[in-house]
Amino acid sequence: MPFIPHTEDDIQAMLQRVGVNAIEDLFDEIPADLRAPPLTGIPEGLSEMAVTRLMQERAAQDGAPLNFIGAGAYEHHIPAAVWQIATRGEFYSAYTPYQAEASQGTLQLIYEYQTMMARLTAMEVSNASLYDGASALAEAVLMAVRINRRSKSNRVLVPGALNPAYRKVVRSIVCNQGIELVELPWDDRRGTLDPERLQAFDDEDVTALVIAQPNYFGVIENADALTRWAEARGVPVIGVVNPVSLALLQPPGDWGERGADIVVGEGQPLGAPLSSGGPYFGFMTTRREHIRQMPGRIVGRTEDADGRPGFVLTLQAREQHIRRSKATSNICTNQGLVVTAATIHMALLGDAGLTQVAEDCWANTEALKARLAAVGIAPRFEAEHFHEMVFDFGPDAETTVAQMAARGVLAGHVLTTEYPELGHGVLACATETKTDADLARYVEALGLARAA
Repeated sequence: MPFIPHTEDDIQAMLQRVGVNAIEDLFDEIPADLRAPPLTGIPEGLSEMAVTRLMQERAAQDGAPLNFIGAGAYEHHIPAAVWQIATRGEFYSAYTPYQAEASQGTLQLIYEYQTMMARLTAMEVSNASLYDGASALAEAVLMAVRINRRSKSNRVLVPGALNPAYRKVVRSIVCNQGIELVELPWDDRRGTLDPERLQAFDDEDVTALVIAQPNYFGVIENADALTRWAEARGVPVIGVVNPVSLALLQPPGDWGERGADIVVGEGQPLGAPLSSGGPYFGFMTTRREHIRQMPGRIVGRTEDADGRPGFVLTLQAREQHIRRSKATSNICTNQGLVVTAATIHMALLGDAGLTQVAEDCWANTEALKARLAAVGIAPRFEAEHFHEMVFDFGPDAETTVAQMAARGVLAGHVLTTEYPELGHGVLACATETKTDADLARYVEALGLARAA
């Protein structure tokens, strides 16, 4: 809602109607010592015109740099039709579709979204989204513990080359629930998780294995070998994937002999802009046999008494709908508007369009790799990649990247803080939005930064 419609006269009229003198009187049951003190440091209210100008000035501070940063949030082209449709009143203002008879359009869209995500990941079931990729992984870990009841250790193997933000979120959510996260090192030469390292756990009780594909470094893991190790020991596999990469890479449902058990990831690359950090959404798909352990909700297709197709919420295993002790999650809503945009985005691109995007991402990163090699900067790892790579910028990496940013080029994400063992690594990403001129500007800014 763009404005608050109640005038002071409206508020006084409502207060008189309910028999109180002030809004604070509505909360008189709360003891005074439990109430929050008045807010301080809040400036005086502004007019609509002043607020609009202030926000425009703040937005302008971001500028319009040439962006080569990925690291979990990616700049992709979004067709204009995506948000033109998503922000129609029918979608933009709609809330949870509890009343099926009044929400057929929203329910059908969610059903189509679930179908697309299940097909993209080669899994059987999709839920109707989660908050973001990191919390989706945390929910997947909790789900895997429920699935693998034979395991008593609650030990989950997590690759060290998984997005650090994901690892932090998962640890924060599960650390007080008796679940142990065991981080697995990557191969220093290839940047992947060596399947042979899993042999150390051959005779141990392992509850689940997480596989990132591609991993945080943009490197493609040997998902088949890792999945087969887990399958041989009855260990559920959680795949963490980039949805755009699945247009080229083997989908998690086809890993190993039976595929992954749970697949999660961040849906931002599917139609959500880089908008100061959000909003994003998390996706989750799984096998049909695990459907009762899946958090969130599922929309199903049915027929009415006259044989006409209809859509309804068929599974809502959360604490608002069933006993708290039986709930799989306390997720109280989803990122419905961003899911709407993602569904429209995938429908507009189709199979061929999404494949073209993925191919262009890979090709542009290869082109960036070649240009950097020409000026003496090599990739840190030897393994194949998708659309981002770690490059060794040398001992002045942080200074170089900062000076390139001052020239309007965001060269990549410096890994010094997250991975000090990588030394001078910079994680750079080149999606389908980058042109030859952009790559030339990158190298030009790099040369000027080095010469400074």
